[in-house]
Amino acid sequence: MIYNDFYFSRLDFAPLHGHLRMLLFIDYVIMNQRKTVFSQIMSLIPRYTFEKCVDKYKGNRHSIRLTCRDQFYAMSFAQFTDLDSLRSIEATFSALSSKLYLSGLKPMPKSSLAEMNSKKDWRIYRDFGQVLIKRVQDLYKDDDFCLDIENAVYAFDSSTISLCLCLCPWAKFRKNKGGIKMHTLLDLRGSIPTLVYLTPASVHDSKAMDKIPVEAGARYLMDRGYCNYKKLYELFQLQNAYFVTRGKFNM
Repeated sequence: MIYNDFYFSRLDFAPLHGHLRMLLFIDYVIMNQRKTVFSQIMSLIPRYTFEKCVDKYKGNRHSIRLTCRDQFYAMSFAQFTDLDSLRSIEATFSALSSKLYLSGLKPMPKSSLAEMNSKKDWRIYRDFGQVLIKRVQDLYKDDDFCLDIENAVYAFDSSTISLCLCLCPWAKFRKNKGGIKMHTLLDLRGSIPTLVYLTPASVHDSKAMDKIPVEAGARYLMDRGYCNYKKLYELFQLQNAYFVTRGKFNM
């Protein structure tokens, strides 16, 4: 698995805990049709746009029973309900099998889902994520902001995600430790992640600055790990953007 150049955006749903797993399958009568809460939520997803992203990368090529849409629905449900493994997705779908059809879901063996997750082109969801992010940003653009600033304000930071070397030998970090680093650009008007960039855990934070889509007039908040004078000048100053960063003791 090559992950150095993974570059994708995503709309990350907040995990909903406890009884929500069952709540999403509650039936409601709408326009004489029984629809579950989950199916109502997913009806907001622009299906035509999603299929365009799938067709662009031939995502359903060789698919017989399970498609990219089935994968997207299954992973979305797992995100909503905080299911943290493929086995838990399979077990939940099996326990609620009578409700799957009304929710637009299909029975999903963990082996099939694992195969789709490893083989489906990730760029499908990167492109579709950009579509969803643009939609959400438009919804929040007129909301009151805590700062009296008209232009966009972004925060950029990284998080190191520890991984088991036995399961992910490609993510070698130290001698006996595995991990990757996730660099995230957050739109503070609505707390929307607009960029997620994955690198090896050993990559310095400032190396990811080149991936920031800089907007003229926007403000970018960063920690001292991004205090690289050359990049701050070229990426922000020359493009008429602003940055705020913590100073180093030896500045």
